Amino acid sequence: MNRVLIIGASGGIGRAVAATCRLRGDEVVALSRSEDGFDITDEPSVSAHLEAVQEVFDLVLVATGALEIGGAPPEKSIKSVTAKAMMDQFALNALGPALVLRHAAALLPRDRPAVMAVLSARVGSIGDNRIGGWVSYRSAKAAVNQVVHTAAIELTRTHKHSICVALHPGTVATPFTEKYLGRHPSVPAEEAAENLLKVIGGLSPDQTGGFYDWAGKEVPW
Repeated sequence: MNRVLIIGASGGIGRAVAATCRLRGDEVVALSRSEDGFDITDEPSVSAHLEAVQEVFDLVLVATGALEIGGAPPEKSIKSVTAKAMMDQFALNALGPALVLRHAAALLPRDRPAVMAVLSARVGSIGDNRIGGWVSYRSAKAAVNQVVHTAAIELTRTHKHSICVALHPGTVATPFTEKYLGRHPSVPAEEAAENLLKVIGGLSPDQTGGFYDWAGKEVPW
């Protein structure tokens, strides 16, 4: 049995991962804004909730995020960027995970491998960007990739067995994505959860700081 902490457990992917972990016998602690008042964009909220957790975990998954915030859809081009929409994206998709990772050392054991995983997105890859658009979301996800990579380096100094990674879950059919699926193939949240947990289960400490997709393949920065 593993002990698992899921942040963003009321969302499509977070809820599915929590359910899958419970089915396999894991002990799951689930936190979300809607059910627990956990506001990942608010530093006091993050600190209060995570400092109240008096245990360490084999897996911590940050499954928060949004494509559209405050009614602002992803931009079709750089000409559509607004300060408000971009700052909202950075607050939720980059700052929030950074605030969680601030507490990473207290959440993971020192004497054995444990995983800290943050959901990112392939569109956050600079090397994979060939069509433009979605400027704020892309930029925020690129930023969180840097946050994860940096945190992984620092975490290894005190937790040599730790694994801290960014994960691309694929295109998942959830309320988060339903307006933007178009003709893109997608998978149900339950299948995405199985894929993510399989990848997480196959990670080793020498992969810490990496960016991997739902099939375990490395994604270019």
